[in-house]
This record gives sequence, C-alpha cells and structure tokens, in this order.
Amino acid sequence: MPDNYLDKYARVQALMGRLGHETPATMSGFASLHTASTADGALPRRIKELMALAIGIAVHCDGCLAYHVHDALKAGASRSEIMESIGVAIMMGGGPAVVYGCEALEAIDEFGAAAE
Repeated sequence: MPDNYLDKYARVQALMGRLGHETPATMSGFASLHTASTADGALPRRIKELMALAIGIAVHCDGCLAYHVHDALKAGASRSEIMESIGVAIMMGGGPAVVYGCEALEAIDEFGAAAE
C-alpha cells in the first residue's frame, strides 16, 4: 500500500474499478449499498462518513482511512469533527485505534494540503 493517503485513495479507487470489471454484480451491489447507506437522511452524509471513518480506525483498515477521510471532507466535515470521530474510535478500539487515529490525522493533513 502506498505511503501517503492521496495515493492510497487513488489506489483503492483503481482497484475497486478493476474488481468491478471482474465481479460486476458484487461491486454493483456494494456501490448501491454504499450510496444508499451514505445518502442524506435522518443523519446527513457528513455524519455517516464520520461514522464510517471511526469504524475504519477501529478495525485497522488503511484503505478505509483514506477513503472516508476524503469523503468526510468532501461531505463538509470539519477538521474538528474528524478529530472528535477519531476520539470516539480510540475510545471504542483502545491502543490499536490510537495508532490508526494517528494515521487518520496524517490523512487529514495530506488531503488538506492537496486541496490548498
């Protein structure tokens, strides 16, 4: 996996595209689930992306960090909202979540710098 989160995000995107060609029914179903699950509803998309990020931290998923930090920022999440989500993930995931919370912090910095 690449060392920076901009590249990790691009790599996950590219690999999901390839997987979609190899398993179109599965990835089409996953895409529909993702779209439906993150759509604005009683909870706005921004909050749902923060939830997904916290879960990604707790389960130690590097690609999830890249994907959901990117999408949380795109959905309008602030740095402080992401930081509080990292805090919740640490509370739920213990020491290993601290390490992945640090990784998510690095991802915020990389995506923020790229947007400037």
